[in-house]
Amino acid sequence: MQPGSAPKIEFVDEGVRLTGSWTLSCLRKCLPRLRAETTRTSSDTRWDLSRLSALDTYGALLLWRHWGSRFPADIQLPPEYKALFERLEKRPPDKLMRRPRRRFRMGVEDIGLAAMVFVGHVYAAIALLGQLIIETGYILRSPRHIPWREISANLYKAGVRAMPVSALVAFLIGVVLSYLFALQLRRFGAEAFIVDVLGVGIIRELGPVLIAVLVAGRSGSAMTAQLGTMRVTEEIDALATMGVPRHLRLVLPKVVALALAMPLLVTWTSGIAIAGGVLVAHYQLGIDYPFFIANLPRAVPVPNVWIALSKGLVFGMTIALVACHFGLRVKPNTESLSANTTRSVVTAITLVILLDAVFALATRNIGLVGG
Repeated sequence: MQPGSAPKIEFVDEGVRLTGSWTLSCLRKCLPRLRAETTRTSSDTRWDLSRLSALDTYGALLLWRHWGSRFPADIQLPPEYKALFERLEKRPPDKLMRRPRRRFRMGVEDIGLAAMVFVGHVYAAIALLGQLIIETGYILRSPRHIPWREISANLYKAGVRAMPVSALVAFLIGVVLSYLFALQLRRFGAEAFIVDVLGVGIIRELGPVLIAVLVAGRSGSAMTAQLGTMRVTEEIDALATMGVPRHLRLVLPKVVALALAMPLLVTWTSGIAIAGGVLVAHYQLGIDYPFFIANLPRAVPVPNVWIALSKGLVFGMTIALVACHFGLRVKPNTESLSANTTRSVVTAITLVILLDAVFALATRNIGLVGG
């Protein structure tokens, strides 16, 4: 057998026989396969190393670690290779082929790796956004290629089916806020200002953020899981093989659907939350329904409504883009699918909160009474 022959593991009746050249130059080409084959052996397996054509320190260390840093009970080992294993036996297991790293160096490496991962995500997100712009220009020139069916399906799943749970949560939030504010305003005899507090707080701030968090956890995760499942089952590759543009059929409908659904959901959520607040204000403070409804336009000028709708539009597009970004990055295994779904939800909620802070700074002098 020649020194450069490929390393092999042969399973024979009496145990395992190693053949070929177990050296670094040969092992690195087939290391995953050999590791998978060695897992089929047990502690009482007989090892025959007499037919090896070459063995270096790397090959000996690979076997030594697999044996648990001790010789197997039954082994046929040529004398010329025994010295390699005896040197490994004399060294502590934690020092075998491990170079100690300083704590400072480890921290710098971790920061560098995190920066590289972040730059990779930013690059992929910009590429995805650019591809969507190209696809938008294409369908504007050829309206017959607009994926109406996909858009309507995503609009129904992300918008209509989210209305019951968003209404329930919004109503309870409105009830809780109205109750807490009523207790404080009553101490100062300012019960009438409950209209201003609830109106501005819910319509301008809480309504858009609340529904964005709900949609990110409900629809955003579903979009990521859908694209990730298609990646695992190779459906996306099949679409590319058939010449179907994946961004036009998979990504663009989700972005358009959430961009249309989110302003409507913001209006729906804010209205339900206000209704819950009105109900508590009536029974807790004795404020009549006509008084609350008549003073609401005064407390909340029209620009606040436009700010809330603009937030819904931006939040919806952001959630859809984040969901599609992580969905397309799923690798063909279930562990990657679950990890990217989690990252999608966390990233979307974080970006929603950051964008809400940007909106608050940019519109601090718009729509506020006395601002």
